[in-house]
Amino acid sequence: MLSLMAVADQNASSSISGAGFLSICALLFTIASFWWLNARQGRLESWEPHSFAAIVHGPVVRLRLPLVLHNTGAKPIVVQDLRLTFPDESASHLPLLWASSPSRLQPGPDEEPELPAGFVVAGRQARRVFIEFEAPFSGLVPAARDYKVRVQVRVGHRKGWRSLLTYTLRTTNIVHPDRYTVCNNAPLELTQEDRKKADAALLELLEGYEKGASAKSETKRRDSWNEGNADTGL
Repeated sequence: MLSLMAVADQNASSSISGAGFLSICALLFTIASFWWLNARQGRLESWEPHSFAAIVHGPVVRLRLPLVLHNTGAKPIVVQDLRLTFPDESASHLPLLWASSPSRLQPGPDEEPELPAGFVVAGRQARRVFIEFEAPFSGLVPAARDYKVRVQVRVGHRKGWRSLLTYTLRTTNIVHPDRYTVCNNAPLELTQEDRKKADAALLELLEGYEKGASAKSETKRRDSWNEGNADTGL
């Protein structure tokens, strides 16, 4: 009888231990889920823009980029500052600093300048911004080639500059550097010289087509004239 009671007590203790373990696991899961959904600190991510606006006027270089910033975490992220660097170029080339936050990519005389100001990217959301970078006497005069550029950011919850985006800026697509205009950043965009060659080839093709059509029309006219003369016996 005593042995049976001891076995029963042991089984009851095992059941209580198992229930307690399940309770602890459920509590840990609830805490982890709450942290993941409401308190997790994420990071900012961005992607290569398809276009940009640029002007190179004397010693001043100005670039305007359309950027999409995505917050991967639940907590909001405060963006304090941005800058554009050229990591593969000489150290004498100063970074382009955040100069303004325009409302569109296409520059125009009717724009109202908006000075740089910190902004918030809400948790698990994306935000599109237009950022204008500028540096007088930066030491860099962009040539017609590809540049490796890096957008760096300073955020409220971390110290120092952090890399946000690194991509290829194709300044070969800047046709008129002294005009503040929008350029395509696609790798297959034609340069001005290529456009001239393409236009010349198209013109040559059109002239050849017109000559061929004119010769064909002349031949048809002569054949018609010959048939008319044969009918009249001339």
